[in-house]
Order: sequence, then structure tokens, then C-alpha cells
Amino acid sequence: MDFHQFLMDLDANGILSCFGFMNSQWLICALIRLLTEQVHAHYEFGPLSLYLSVNYLDRFLSAYEFPEGRAWMMQLLAVACVSIAAKMEETEIPLTQDFQVAESKFVFEARTIQRMELLVLSTLRWRMEAVTPFSFADTFLYRLNGDHQPPETWINKSIQLILSTVKDIDSLEFKPSEVAAAVAIVVARENQTLDDTERAINLFGLHARKEKVVKCVELLHDLAAPISYKSAPTTHCDSCASSSTNTPVRKRSRMLDRNREVGQ
Repeated sequence: MDFHQFLMDLDANGILSCFGFMNSQWLICALIRLLTEQVHAHYEFGPLSLYLSVNYLDRFLSAYEFPEGRAWMMQLLAVACVSIAAKMEETEIPLTQDFQVAESKFVFEARTIQRMELLVLSTLRWRMEAVTPFSFADTFLYRLNGDHQPPETWINKSIQLILSTVKDIDSLEFKPSEVAAAVAIVVARENQTLDDTERAINLFGLHARKEKVVKCVELLHDLAAPISYKSAPTTHCDSCASSSTNTPVRKRSRMLDRNREVGQ
């Protein structure tokens, strides 16, 4: 079995899919602000770190119930999820306490953050290598580009679209492969290289989930309205998730490097 088929099997069975449970939107948006404004931009983390952080937060909250009225625990959880995601994905990791890069009502000691990390890890049974849309994006873009490496503008737009779905509650119903397929279709359409959506879905091996992919495409059109990618700086990258969309490449993703090695 090749690595892409392995991912498809995990995705079809809902294993480690992002946002398996419908948590309240304000929690997701709060974490996104934390990531983008405080940690992601400050340390120039890649987009997969951001996506994984939200994945861990949502999965943890679906399995663990915090006592009411303890806002500090939510902030601590967010910091812990960011820290775990960075350790999974990044090659340069700040000290644990340095993930708190902005002023806040609560400031935690490193050992407190580490205890929360252990609680998250044990609650998620140490299953941290999540299947995300980034897992499929390269393959789908490659197929829609005639089995050639997609242009960097395609990659940049795909990253932005995938991250935009994290902020929208309506995206929670879609599996990672469905999001990646819809993203590839939207990008190819905008570049006038695709006029047959059903053919594209068949190329991806997702014909049985055609309606879901089409529905996700419609959602992405709404989310894509404010996104402009042609003016964004291009980067040389081997994977959609190996670099930030607004910073030059400074490192490769450890997780995606492993994925490529297995898939060869």
C-alpha cells in the first residue's frame, strides 16, 4: 500500500481528522488569534503548526470537560496545544515559557505548561500525527496540473484557503481529504486549468464523496472572497505546509519530510 492510500484509509475512517466534534466557534477563533497574533507570527511557524494546534484543542475538548468559570485553564490549554504542535512540526523550538509572547492576565511557569501538555497527550492517547488537508494537498494539486509540480502561486493560495477553513465553523463537517480536494479544485479553476469538477473528483478517488466535495467548494468560494494571493511573496517549497505564507522558507517540515520518504 502506498502512503497516499494509507492516508485515504485513515481519512475515510475518521482517524485523527481535524474538528471531529462541533465545539463553539468562539473557542476556535480565540485560539486562532492566539496563534496568529502571538506565536505564529512571532516565531514564523509554518501553517501546519497552526492547523495542528487547533486540531489538538478540539479533540481534547471533545474528550475532557473543564470546570466552568476557569478561563485560565483555557488559556493554559491553548498554550500547551501550540507548544505540542511546534514540537511535532517545527525544527526550532522556543523554551516552553516563551510561547507566551504577549501580555496576558495569566502567565504560567514552564512546569505548569508541561503538566497541561502531558494531560493533552494522555487524553489524546499520544496520537499526535493528525491527517490534515495538507496531507493531501500536494498530491491533488499535482494531479490537476497534469502530473507536474504545481506553480508556487497555487501552493500559496492553497495554504491560505486551508487555513481559512480553520476559522469557519461550517468547515467542521468535512474530512481533510474533502477540504484538500475542494481547495485544489478552487485553485485550478481560478487559474483556468479545470472545467470539469467531476473529472477532478474522480482523479482524487473521491467519487463516493462527490456531494461533500462540491459543497466544500461552495464554502471555499465564500471564504476566498477576501483572499488575494497573487500579490503574496512566493516561496520555493516542496510541500504546501512547509512554510508560512507571509515569510520566506527557513526550514523544512519534519512531519512532511517523513511523509515524503514513506511515499517514495
